[in-house]
Amino acid sequence: MAVLRTVLMIILILVSIVFTVIVLMQEGKSAGLGAISGAAETYWGKNKGRSMEGALVKLTKFLGIIFMLLAVVLNINF
Repeated sequence: MAVLRTVLMIILILVSIVFTVIVLMQEGKSAGLGAISGAAETYWGKNKGRSMEGALVKLTKFLGIIFMLLAVVLNINF
């Protein structure tokens, strides 16, 4: 069991590092003054889910779930 716990701890550390990097790569949610004039409704604004930013958001959600599951599993006393 100690080997499994060590492996899960290493995976948790790697996931947390990648999670931090992915969050830091994302842009802020503030659109600036462009949102006031309606510039947010451009091609890139409508297709954001298919862009790199959309992929980063999906990866952030996935890594967040993995991080939480690993933290719960490692906290169980077995």
